[in-house]
Amino acid sequence: MTSAMTPAELLQAFARTRASLDGAEVTFWWTGDVHSWAPGEPYERLFGFEGVNVARLTEDEESGGYRLLSREAAFYLDPRTREIAETWRDKPVVHVWNDPANQSWRPFPVPVPVTELGDQVCFSLEIPLAYPSPLPVADYPDQSADDTYRALELFQFFAPTAALTTDAPSVPSTMSWTRMSPWLPWMERGQRPGGLTFHCRGRKLGSYAEVPERTRAYIADRNPEFAHAPEKWSEPNETSWTYHRKLFPPRR
Repeated sequence: MTSAMTPAELLQAFARTRASLDGAEVTFWWTGDVHSWAPGEPYERLFGFEGVNVARLTEDEESGGYRLLSREAAFYLDPRTREIAETWRDKPVVHVWNDPANQSWRPFPVPVPVTELGDQVCFSLEIPLAYPSPLPVADYPDQSADDTYRALELFQFFAPTAALTTDAPSVPSTMSWTRMSPWLPWMERGQRPGGLTFHCRGRKLGSYAEVPERTRAYIADRNPEFAHAPEKWSEPNETSWTYHRKLFPPRR
């Protein structure tokens, strides 16, 4: 199927997998764990992790692609009870409140990052990140280990092959996500070597109402706007690092 598609057609298939061509709100929910790694130390599962992304898709006539407008909330959990954690080793936990978390998509390059797996199609996205850190070490010696933020985001989205042969604007899909990143700023690990690996899986829901009730209640109580996607494009994106800087501006 995918071998006969043009890059533009493959992008449209991915857009139907990740979102909906008719602009309807689409909710992805995921769950997993966060593990630490450091030289000479055993791996440790530090947190559970659960999150939601609510997005809407618009066409981008200039690029011939799409714009994904989304908000993303995610929460660090006690690794045993799976309850939302408010502290970790006597430090307050800063959860993920990324508004916006937008993306701009253009037709896929060659080679196309798509794999046919029997009755499923897998879209793979590998996103290496390296840019000036919003938390420079001089201003945040306890929260930052480098003046360059470096991370690796690895996504896989799976859709039924048969569903992609229909004209439906949105098709059922599941996903996996792995992220390698520095220590989180609120962990206050400073220059300590090592970092974190996030390992999660999730799915496209029928509606936001299918998000677990505990998680919906937490969002409704703190930031209810995260139950919906943004109406308009804006930039730059929020990240855990820029959000931390907003909460704790540098002392000058």
